Amino acid sequence: MRLRNIPGADEQILADPYAIQTDGTEGTDFAGSWASRYFHNDHPIFLEIGMGKGQFITSLAQIHPEINYIGIEKYSSVLIRAIEKRKTLDLSNLFFLRMDAEDLTDYFAEKEIDRIYLNFSDPWPKDRHARRRLTSPQFLARYDQILATNGQIQFKTDNRPLFDFSLESAENCGWTKDFVSYDLHQNGPAPDNIMTEYEEKFYQLGNPICKLIMHHENNAF
Repeated sequence: MRLRNIPGADEQILADPYAIQTDGTEGTDFAGSWASRYFHNDHPIFLEIGMGKGQFITSLAQIHPEINYIGIEKYSSVLIRAIEKRKTLDLSNLFFLRMDAEDLTDYFAEKEIDRIYLNFSDPWPKDRHARRRLTSPQFLARYDQILATNGQIQFKTDNRPLFDFSLESAENCGWTKDFVSYDLHQNGPAPDNIMTEYEEKFYQLGNPICKLIMHHENNAF
């Protein structure tokens, strides 16, 4: 994916009070402090990893003020679009974090997160890049560390090879599949589903959307 550089994006991100910095300017003691330091409540915390332009997570934050949301994105040129969306909304339950998902356990403590959303993640189609897929065993191990008891992962993609890989990865790593669909919108838009920008595009093209909900047996219901 080629990303267009947006002049001034880094400066705008640094200046935004809801974009948490990972450059050392706000310290490094994030893990375990999200509820008290940023949200000032004990509500559940949901993450979206690779949130893109933010349509999905900003919509959820509006619908569910009783839940705290953190959107993670590593590309400034994409994150700035989510920040612009957020500025038009009156939300106190949504923060953004610019970082690489490989560093999750540096920023979140054990059992601190209640749900993780993975939406239309990069499929990394070459076998030698399999460990970079956000549903690889390496990433599932990171999620297992930070997910609370009863925590779950919700994953959506239009890429069937990535979905098949994810199902196999989940099974091999001891995750329980609570919901599996190979065509989420087969009978029209699925109820209680928020679409991402990509999802809307793929749905209009008639591409089947796959969805997986899972939890780890170490965090069993």
